Amino acid sequence: MDQTPETETPQTDAPKKDDSSGLIQKIQSLGQTNVPTMEGSSIHCLTIVGQIEGHMQLPPNNKATKYEHLIPQLVAIEQNHKIEGLLVILNTVGGDVEAGLAISEMIASLSKPSVSLVLGGGHSIGVPIAVSADYSFIAPTATMTIHPVRLTGLVIGVPQTFEYLDKMQDRVISFVTSHSEITEERFKELMFSKGNLTRDIGTNVIGTDAVSDGLINEVGGVGQALKKLNELIEANKNEDDKGLTQ
Repeated sequence: MDQTPETETPQTDAPKKDDSSGLIQKIQSLGQTNVPTMEGSSIHCLTIVGQIEGHMQLPPNNKATKYEHLIPQLVAIEQNHKIEGLLVILNTVGGDVEAGLAISEMIASLSKPSVSLVLGGGHSIGVPIAVSADYSFIAPTATMTIHPVRLTGLVIGVPQTFEYLDKMQDRVISFVTSHSEITEERFKELMFSKGNLTRDIGTNVIGTDAVSDGLINEVGGVGQALKKLNELIEANKNEDDKGLTQ
C-alpha cells in the first residue's frame, strides 16, 4: 500500500514569553543582568533603597540594595550605546561604607550624564552616592543624616582600629567635598555636631538646608530631575558633535 510522505507543517514563530521574572531571579541570585531601558527612552533609572549591603549578608527581612548587583549594572550602563543618561533614585538609611564608596566612585566615573534624586532619605553612606552624580536633587521633605564613620559589634580598642576608622572617614569627607559645593569645614561641622541626634553626634539635614549648605544642587522631584538630565544629555551630544567637526 502506498504511503504518502509526511509533510512538515510550517512552524510559526511562537510568541515570546515575558522573561522579566527570570531577569529578576538572575539579579537576586547572581547579580547578573541585561540593563533594561524604558521603551522610547534613552534614560536608565537605578534605584538604591533600604540598607546598602556590603561584604556581610543582611537578614532576609531587611530591605537591602546589594552592591554586587549594582556594579554589573553600572558597567552595562556604560557599555550600552542606547543608554544616554542615568537617573539615580535614593531612599536609603546607609550601610556598608566601602560598598557605598565603591558605588559612588563608579557613578562618578561614568562617561554618560547622571542625575541623582534623594526621596525620603539619603542617610549616612547614601550622602556620597547622592553627590556622585553630575547634578543632584533632593525632595523638600527628604533628609540626609551626616555622622562620623562607626563600627557595630565588638571593636578591639587598639590604636590601629581608630586609625583605620579615621582614614576611612577621611575618604568619605574627601569624596563628598570634591563632588559637591560644601566646604570641608562645614561638612565636618555637620558631622561632629552635638545635640542634633539623640544619643549620637551628627546632623540631620532637610531638603532646602542641604542645598543652602552646598551639599545638594537643587530642591526638586522626578520632573525636575528628568528635565535636568535631558539637558545634560543634549549638552553631551553637542559636545560630541563639536569634537567630530574639529
